[in-house]
Amino acid sequence: MKLIKYPSKEQWAELLKRPALNTESLFDTVRTIINKVRAEGDKAVLEYEAAFDKVTLSALTVTSEEIQKAEGLISDELKSAITLAKRNIETFHSSQRFVGKKVETMEGVTCWQKAVGIEKVGLYIPGGTAPLFSTVLMLAVPAKIAGCREIVLCTPPDKNGNIHPAILFAAQLAGVSKIFKAGGVQAIAAMAYGTESVPKVYKIFGPGNQYVTAAKQLVSLRDVAIDMPAGPSEVEVLADASANPVFVAADLLSQAEHGVDSQAMLITTSEKLQAEVMEEVDRQLAKLPRREIAAKSLENSKLILVKDMDEALELTNAYAPEHLIVETENYLEVAERVINAGSVFLGSLTPESAGDYASGTNHTLPTNGYAKAYSGVSLDSFIRKITFQEILPQGMKVIGPAIEEMAANELLDAHKNAVTVRLNTLK
Repeated sequence: MKLIKYPSKEQWAELLKRPALNTESLFDTVRTIINKVRAEGDKAVLEYEAAFDKVTLSALTVTSEEIQKAEGLISDELKSAITLAKRNIETFHSSQRFVGKKVETMEGVTCWQKAVGIEKVGLYIPGGTAPLFSTVLMLAVPAKIAGCREIVLCTPPDKNGNIHPAILFAAQLAGVSKIFKAGGVQAIAAMAYGTESVPKVYKIFGPGNQYVTAAKQLVSLRDVAIDMPAGPSEVEVLADASANPVFVAADLLSQAEHGVDSQAMLITTSEKLQAEVMEEVDRQLAKLPRREIAAKSLENSKLILVKDMDEALELTNAYAPEHLIVETENYLEVAERVINAGSVFLGSLTPESAGDYASGTNHTLPTNGYAKAYSGVSLDSFIRKITFQEILPQGMKVIGPAIEEMAANELLDAHKNAVTVRLNTLK
């Protein structure tokens, strides 16, 4: 990790750069895969599974027998943990249900909204270096609460053609409709356009590598919606002298082990803490099974010392981290001043791991500074709000002339006439 002390504002832009993620350079390769899947369906997906995931499959669909078998392949302790997490995620996201109110904007003119679940959604769950069964819960649980009629899940199989049993257990528990053995670009294309096996969906959710990110960007240009722009995962710890360096180091490493392009940042007002965290990171890193991945990630990571909390908050809001952990003495007061972050974790006993797994908040969050404009996944991500309006005779008499005047001045006479013919019947 890089130690930086009292950087000037002119240095901030360079300091806050993320690891480069140039998905545009992948577009030609990704577009070729997408077009082949679009044209050839299951056949193309199966060929790409053999090429990229090194597995020969006879079919893409996960059978009910495979799902039933999965429950017996994981421990009771893990099943209990997944069930607890599902319950908390369900509780938190259920509280976000939209309640539409009828509003009379003027006498005789009433407007309102209704929330409707997106009928078909696709969830992408990465395979790679870790089975992300927690992401199954984060996406499928709110989709089910929202009333999505079809929840399709794609995830890459292992070299024996199997899906990790915890992913299958979580999917069954959360109410996923159909599960398919497909990863990478070919999975995104299959959900975007449909194949003989995989249904076409209306919106695709879920994290992935740079190829998956590029595929989501391309299919979203015309054909399907996506959850948000996404890049490598990141965390910032905002700390003062009261913070525990052991906790801070553990928080930084918990993010660093995600992948070699992840980023962990400490912004602190304490020079002593900065030094102690540096030592503690080295000590804890040596004990991690995924230390090679974490060590590579730490090359992108920084420990930044600033002069006071005002500057720390300004730098934090400029960075707009995906995850922000506030380990300060007056963390509630500090948190009130945070305006750009995906998800915030308050106090010394609230690690990012809690939100990643089981506290109830969603861990699918905007990265790469997109927290300045995007929210993380919530119940709203899985619904559409349809507006309704009703105009009664007394309302048309009052609002009609204003509509006529505005339409005439925009030179849209047919718009004006649609009102005029109605007003004529009310005289």
